[in-house]
Amino acid sequence: MGTQEIQAKWSDEQQRAFMRRLLNDLRALDRMINEGRFEEGVRKIGAEQELVLVDRAWEPASVAVEVLARINDDRVTTELAKYNLEINLDPLDLTGKCLSTLEKNLKAGVGLVRDAAIRSGAQPLMTGILPTLELSDLCHENITPRDRYYALEESITAFRGGSFELRIHGADDLTVDHDSIMLESLNTSYQIHYQTSPSEFAQLHNIAQLITAPVLAASVNSPILFGKRLWRETRIAIFQQTVDTRGKSPDERDLLYRVRFGEDWIDDSVLEMFRSDIARFRLLFIDDSNEDPFEMLDRGETPSLQSLQTHNSTIYRWNRACYGAGEIPHLRIENRVLPSGPSIVDEVANSALWFGLMAAGPEVFGDVRGKLDFDEVRSNFGASAREGLESHLEWLDGKTYPTAELLEKELIPAARHGLKSLDVDAGDVDRYLDIIEERVKTRQTGARWLLQSAAGMKGQCTRAERLATLTAEMAVCQRSGAPVHEWPLATLDRGVDWRQNYIRIGQYMTTDLLTVRENDPLDLVASIMDWERIRHVPVEDDDRNLVGIVSYRKLMRLITGALDHQTGDPIAVRTIMQADPVTVTPETHTLDAIELMKEKNVSALPVVKDGVLVGIVTERDYMRIAAQLLERSLKKTDDSSTQ
Repeated sequence: MGTQEIQAKWSDEQQRAFMRRLLNDLRALDRMINEGRFEEGVRKIGAEQELVLVDRAWEPASVAVEVLARINDDRVTTELAKYNLEINLDPLDLTGKCLSTLEKNLKAGVGLVRDAAIRSGAQPLMTGILPTLELSDLCHENITPRDRYYALEESITAFRGGSFELRIHGADDLTVDHDSIMLESLNTSYQIHYQTSPSEFAQLHNIAQLITAPVLAASVNSPILFGKRLWRETRIAIFQQTVDTRGKSPDERDLLYRVRFGEDWIDDSVLEMFRSDIARFRLLFIDDSNEDPFEMLDRGETPSLQSLQTHNSTIYRWNRACYGAGEIPHLRIENRVLPSGPSIVDEVANSALWFGLMAAGPEVFGDVRGKLDFDEVRSNFGASAREGLESHLEWLDGKTYPTAELLEKELIPAARHGLKSLDVDAGDVDRYLDIIEERVKTRQTGARWLLQSAAGMKGQCTRAERLATLTAEMAVCQRSGAPVHEWPLATLDRGVDWRQNYIRIGQYMTTDLLTVRENDPLDLVASIMDWERIRHVPVEDDDRNLVGIVSYRKLMRLITGALDHQTGDPIAVRTIMQADPVTVTPETHTLDAIELMKEKNVSALPVVKDGVLVGIVTERDYMRIAAQLLERSLKKTDDSSTQ
């Protein structure tokens, strides 16, 4: 989320002063480039690992602040949500056994968080989108209590002029309106950095843009949100839409997304990117830096360019330019497209593919500007996010190729060449790029594993149970250390303790609802009950607010009571429905719901949130749950006795 020392409110005078400092920083950067002040001929890499914390029921655990308090390491930091943390790894020279060292460092960082999280009844998970996250988790109360995060929500809400929206079309469609920037916290990323120098920045950034689509296609891991099958890498759509400050504007005016791929190739310098962003985007934050970069340069010191970094931290290019201050300053390209997970070894394999292509790019691809229109590169990026390895990409020769074929025949061999040209350990190169090769060959990305696992469980359990199973199995497979192309598909019977998944109504309620309106004919209710073999049909209005419920028992009473049908007019649902039925919320505890059913002598409880019908639980659900728990308990006993 960038630098933390910011001001979210300011006067006109403070804004003008900050803008003056920002422009001064940009001029100082120009001078530093012209005077050759940057580190040259050094190739370092870095990584940032975002994690989501889950509890024993595999749901988000909002304990990041207390977990962080137990970790004495400033490389572990907060993220927007209380159920996320980020680990910033130390940079490494891109040579020798850097890739296996990266894997070792990732394991150490995740292990550090795990040891601290266990004491809060939680554990870390690497996943692009946590399957069990619900809209109710994305509340203001779950924002990490840091000024920057509150300011981010306030500023973007003001720019948008209203609520936050998601509109995503995939195998299923998702439409969400929400009142908080917390929609952005659905994303969990793995970000990698590649050091460059000013003289080669333009060419390398263009190469980064070119290879983003195929690298992302091989790495997709975020296909499911709120139980819906969307893009193979749904994070891309989420981040672009939620951090959108365009607001409402005339259709004739072109306004850019604050999260974006870019508008064109870079011609000469990193300055082009910074100038474009300053010219196009209004301030979200300012800082109160009193640094004079020119005085520092005159003294032979390196300025921090704090104001430039503050503004740059609020511009979310998928391949972002970063300035690093130190004894000798440096530039780097930050790749922000990759998801967290599926496993640490998969992440390092993804890194190897990108680093290798970046290293090989100048030789293999050359100057890409005249070989492919930038609009096609941007289109490639969207296709890979939507379709993963099933996408087709337009390439430098003007032809369109299946992405998997392009990776197998051209890009993986090029990445091998690039890494070996920098004397990266041959064993490391083969180990990690072999993983990419096998993943592409089998087509089993993290996204495909999730989708096929979910499809295999369809009809066996509720949506909530499927999502909890996916999350639990993901955690088990991650701990095994195996790459995702070797993972067995998730199933319901893996010895997981499911008791935690029946604590609250929202964990197992039926959400695929069949409802009627109060003016519908009663015959429709009877038909639905007959067709679907259900005993309760909720009644809702046009805004999906619950207004009543019709039970099979009430319907039978009507029939046996020989109600007068002499007029021949169809009977309306409202004449028989129970108005103002007893209801619960998704957060209601199961034992409380059972007591309520006994007390009120009802056999079904509609589940509502803010008056809107979201699910239903019935006596049959409890019988099913009891049978499942008994079956799993007996199976566990049998398995133990045979060992």
